[in-house]
Amino acid sequence: MAARGGFSSKIGFIAAAAGSAVGLGNIWKFPYEAGENGGAAFLFVYLACMLVIGFPIMVGEIAIGRAAQKDPYGSYRQLGNRKWGIVGLFGILSGVMILSFYNVVAGWAFGYFYQIIFGNLLEVENFGSYFGAYVSDVSDNMIYSFVFMIFTAIVVIQGVQKGIEKASQILMPILLILLATLIIYSLTLPGALQGAKFYLIPNFSDISLRTIYTAMGQSFFSLSLGMGALITYGSYISKKENIISSAITVTLVDGLVAFMAGLLIFPLVFSQGQAPSAGPGLVFVALPGIFQEMGPIMGRLIGGGFFLLLCFAALTSTISLLEVPVAFIVDEKNWPRKKVVFGLAFLIFLIGIPSMLSVGAVDGLTNFMYYEGSNKSFLDLIEDIFSNIGLPLGGFMLSLFVAFKWKTKRLSEEIAQGNPGYEGSFIQKLVNFSITVICPIILGTIFLITMLTKFLGLDLAFV
Repeated sequence: MAARGGFSSKIGFIAAAAGSAVGLGNIWKFPYEAGENGGAAFLFVYLACMLVIGFPIMVGEIAIGRAAQKDPYGSYRQLGNRKWGIVGLFGILSGVMILSFYNVVAGWAFGYFYQIIFGNLLEVENFGSYFGAYVSDVSDNMIYSFVFMIFTAIVVIQGVQKGIEKASQILMPILLILLATLIIYSLTLPGALQGAKFYLIPNFSDISLRTIYTAMGQSFFSLSLGMGALITYGSYISKKENIISSAITVTLVDGLVAFMAGLLIFPLVFSQGQAPSAGPGLVFVALPGIFQEMGPIMGRLIGGGFFLLLCFAALTSTISLLEVPVAFIVDEKNWPRKKVVFGLAFLIFLIGIPSMLSVGAVDGLTNFMYYEGSNKSFLDLIEDIFSNIGLPLGGFMLSLFVAFKWKTKRLSEEIAQGNPGYEGSFIQKLVNFSITVICPIILGTIFLITMLTKFLGLDLAFV
């Protein structure tokens, strides 16, 4: 472990793991999905899914990584066999492809931050038209995304303690402080109370099968599960660490940030009479209009603070996404970390260029058909394959691995190191039952439904 490096403390691991989980999924994706699916009703289901599905899979990933002390491929191969190593390879590939388009969206956030602080974003008349023109401007977006990838690489190249752990311990508190400050301001606005009610008081009649399906997928994406990130981070922790308490803390922090993001955004939206169901454009189209209404000084201050928050959240996740393939190559090939980091960062940036071109710059990539009548972009294709399908599939395969290959006995023995009272406890029974029964059924169902709806055009009324 010394040769590979490792986290210096439990707090360091929790900060890094929480940073991996907290990202654009919490602050960009969660609020618009909540807005489209009933607000408080979606929040209730989402939090339940995190506890029932997300937490057990997180425990399994951390335990597998710590038991093997290797990257995802090496962990599955060592604890299982060469064939199971393919599951780890798919997780690594999923992380690489997710980072390729994630970095593009992070570049949008970075560009918006720059344009609010130093540019004329708040003088725009039509933010919908502006966003369309902005994302199709490849020259600017290429610069913003490239700079963001450089920031990511600079952190990862420093290693686990000096890079990932140190950056996470700085970025996570700043992120929470920024978020709390913006929430306090948003709740003082006229009409903010209506937004808070929409978000905090559930109408359970709003819960449909679509709500449950969307919340399950979002909880998995939000926690960075199924792509080997937490297997990798788990391989850097000591046998003395309590996996259960660490996983609980990470799950709670991730849920807290998503909750706080909604508590920030919906009061802002309702204060300006905007629709909460604005979809993916909620952050990039609706919110800038709200910041504009605040006036040139407050709009620049609050708007800049929000997009800086978005950048910090994205950076904590891009760091973990890049570390997964870096750990794989360093572990398996024993190549120097510095060369691996910069080589992979540049390669993944290049892989992301088609996604960058697919939001208006190149028609053939923008209007990409899966089946007759569909209208998706290349970015949608990558997201559907490696995120919407790949992550639940990765979680499904992990649960099968624990149930039929590694066995819950070995899982419990690994967790019991650092947690002597684990074996025979209620939490052990809950984790074992969930990871071997509930998770395979639910994640397998998500995988099948997503395949049918995304690629075969099957119109399932509830999704």
